[in-house]
Order: sequence, then C-alpha cells, then structure tokens
Amino acid sequence: MNIPLPDVPEVRVVGLPQLTQGFDLVERLDLQMHLKVHGPLEPVTGERLAQLAEEISLRGRGGAGFPFGQKLRAVAKSAIRRGVRPVVVVNGSEGEPACRKDTVLLNRAPHLILDGALLAAEALGARTLVVAVTRNSTEISMRAALAERGLSDRRGQRLRARIVRTPERMVSGEASSVIRAINGGPALPPGRRVRAADTGVGGAPTLLSNAETYAQLAIAARIGARRYGNTGTGSEPGTVMLTISGAVARPMVVEVPTGVPLRYVLQLAGAPPLPQGVLTGGYHGNWIDSVAVHEAVVSRESLAAVGGSLGAGAILPIGPETCPLGEALRVANWLAAETAGQCGPCRLGLPAAAGGLADVMNGGGPAALEALREVTQAVKGRGACKHPDGSARFFASTLSAFTDDLAAHVLHGGCGRETTGVLPLPMPGYEEAEESAPSGEKVVIDWTLCQGHGLCADIVPELIRLNPDGYPSVADAVVPAHLRGRAQRAVRRCPGLAMRIEQTSDPAPGTARPALPAARRKELGSGRG
Repeated sequence: MNIPLPDVPEVRVVGLPQLTQGFDLVERLDLQMHLKVHGPLEPVTGERLAQLAEEISLRGRGGAGFPFGQKLRAVAKSAIRRGVRPVVVVNGSEGEPACRKDTVLLNRAPHLILDGALLAAEALGARTLVVAVTRNSTEISMRAALAERGLSDRRGQRLRARIVRTPERMVSGEASSVIRAINGGPALPPGRRVRAADTGVGGAPTLLSNAETYAQLAIAARIGARRYGNTGTGSEPGTVMLTISGAVARPMVVEVPTGVPLRYVLQLAGAPPLPQGVLTGGYHGNWIDSVAVHEAVVSRESLAAVGGSLGAGAILPIGPETCPLGEALRVANWLAAETAGQCGPCRLGLPAAAGGLADVMNGGGPAALEALREVTQAVKGRGACKHPDGSARFFASTLSAFTDDLAAHVLHGGCGRETTGVLPLPMPGYEEAEESAPSGEKVVIDWTLCQGHGLCADIVPELIRLNPDGYPSVADAVVPAHLRGRAQRAVRRCPGLAMRIEQTSDPAPGTARPALPAARRKELGSGRG
C-alpha cells in the first residue's frame, strides 16, 4: 500500500485559527476575501520588523529553524555594506512526500504569505520578489494572487515579482538549490556553501524563507507581539502547521498552538492508540516511541527533549502491524534516489546505507549491522549539501528507535511482520527509488592483471577514480542499480580483463559479512566526488 497525499488534504484547527482563518468560509481566500478576513496591513520599518520577529521568537518553518530576525538583519547589513538592493524569496518548494502544510497555505491563503513577503521587501527596500513552487496547483494559485495585487515581472514597476517552478524533489527545496534555480541553473545545491544573505539571487543579498514563516510574520504584524504571544508556549509562542499522515484514518494538515499534547493531535487524525513509532520532522527527522509520544507537546524544545524534531512539521505514526525496518527501508531507497549526485557521501554513501539496511533485514547478522552503522557515521558532516546529514539522521534514528525489531532481524532473520507501506511516497518517485536502490553487486579488481589504463574511471567515475599513480581506486560500495549498466560496460572494456562484478547481497540467513574497512569509510565520507 502506498497512497500519496493529495495536494490539499483535509485541514483542521485546534483552538482559534490564525493562519487558517477563513478556511471555513471559502476554499481559497482571494484578495478581497483575504482583506475581509484579516484586514489591511500597514508597512513596518526594517528595525521594527526585526524586533517583532525576535519578540515572537519567529524561526524558519521549513526545517532548519533559523531565527528570522537574525536573517533579516544580516540581509539588511549586507545590502547597506555593498550598496545594492536585496531580493526577497518565498521558498514554497515542498518536495518531501510527507509534507503538505506549505502547499495548503499557498493554495488556500496565498495573500497571507505575500503579506509577509511584501512587508519584508518594503522594510529592506527590495525591488524583486520571487516565489518558488513545486506543484501545478501552487503555481496557479500564486500566479492568480500576484495578478490580484497587480504585481508582475514587467520593467518599470516599483517591485517586480515572479514565480519560479522547481522540481518536486527533496534536494530542490534547499535554499541554495532554490537560488540556483532562480538564477537560471538546475534546482540542485551548488556544491559549495554560500550565505544567501551575502550572495543570492543575481549575486545580491537575499532574504529567503519558508512560506509559513512569511505567513506567521503577517499574522504577528497585524495583531502585535503581545497578542500573538497569548497563544502557545512562552518560549515558542503562536501556532504551527503540521502534516499528519502515515498510519492514520484521516491524513490532514492541522494548525495547532504550541504546547498542545502530541498525542491529542495524533488522536485527531485517527492514529493508533499505541503506535510502535512516530517519525517526527519528516524523512530527515527522528523516530520517537509511544512513551515519548505520551510525554511530548508540540514544540521544538519538547520534541527535541524526547529525541524527536519538529523539522518541516511532518508527523508520521506507524501501527504495530507493520515492520518498522521495512518501512524505513522504503524511505531509505527513496532518499538514496533523491541524491543530487555531487559528492561521495550522497552519491555512494546513501545507496550503500540503503543496501546495508536491506542486508540487515535479509539476515546479514551482526556484521551487516556494524557495517551499516559505519556507513551512516561516514556520511555525516561530509556532504556538499544537507541531504546526506538529514538522511544519516534518519538512519541513525531508525537503528536506535527499533532495537527489538533490529535484534529480531539480526539474530533470527526477521520480525515476522510484513511491510504494509504506510509512509507516503510519490508513485513515480518511488519507482525511480527502487530502480536506484543498491543492486547487490560490487566492482572488484584483480591487481595482478590491472595495467592502469584508466578506461574504467572514464566510464563510471561515480564508482572508480584514479589514484596519484594512475591506477583505479574502487569504492567498496554496493553498485546502485542505475549505475549497473555502466559498471558492466567498464568490466567488458577493461583491456587487461582485470575487472569483474561480484554478487554480494544474497547471503544465507545469519551469514556474517566482514565489517567495513577503514578505506571504505574514508571513501564514503570523502567530500566532493
């Protein structure tokens, strides 16, 4: 079973609505209805806007949680220092299959998002506004919203505004990917760390934040910090938007004040009374158990205290009837297929980690588990973007959260449960993920025959590189299925007949595998490939 979430699932609210105000009246708040529901909004100076963001402890709602006021000040400082106009970007790219809260806001409350973005643009003196979206529905809604305000990308306007479409991929929603796409390049991380506040769209200082963040800013600017703080906890005031899916009767997006018990939100969606695990923060997040669910409230601080994360606001419980490692493997294959292919940890490490998890499930024994832990550790902190780190977090959390199931698979060859596929994955993307999953084969070189021609490195550089002596250095990695054809071609074209491909992923149950060598850990952890 794999049922992708619709663009706009059911929307519920706990307490009084703020972001979702008016949703009970119409499906989409056009400009006229938006003003009737929320009222007009007065401009705010840059300093006052930054103070407001700090008074309400506004952090980015896209996953990273960076303080918005600090980001606003950094952009203003850079623009003044360089003497250039900054750019404001709304990141509405939501490429994770378990997230829909930004899509809901873009489709149903587009003008609330524009309110916050235009406030920031006016405060900074920006003359360019860009909205990045991933779906047809969000593009249509935001184009209509710009037209309703008389905004366009025509020359001569005081503020030029445009829509940029990005692919529906995990890596395409990262800030650097969005900026690269706006600049006319591929929607992929550039492979180097550059602060958007210094150099972003067109080389100008750029304020880029998540769609919900701008909507929250617009609410706070209307009602003031004191009234905004009357909702939620003292340290994290206001509401948050959550996407609840997985093993629930009613997948939904819900607006909820911080401080509400997490178990109440899960009950609202019809989750199992005692879930065996809840994935918090989405597919770059952390698993928590039913005990932690009972203790946690909806807030960054509370979820972090029980080992979870708020992240991008996705909450996914799984019931007792499914194999949690099987569910994790489905996500692991998808994460491996989402790689930008720009560094060793992403291109080689994530498929190897997915293959390692499959080895554990298929009876690889303690050695397979140890190898998986080593691969996961090697990936952390070495990538050209945040995707390897987020994926490594998911792998590590899976291994620590389901110790009983892990022991059953490692020691007894399985837990006795099927994988029901309750975690949502996109149908086309999931098929691609399975095709890009590890093939169960690896490349081996017979050094007594290798003559150092280097042809193999030209054919499949993702797996083979030349060392300083001109001889191939082969990643001791399971070959991803999408590279299998080129790996076979490299074997056939080797002039010295020194290469072969060996099957590695179908051991007899309980067969031990050798632990990962140090050279392999170094290879997977190498920076840019």
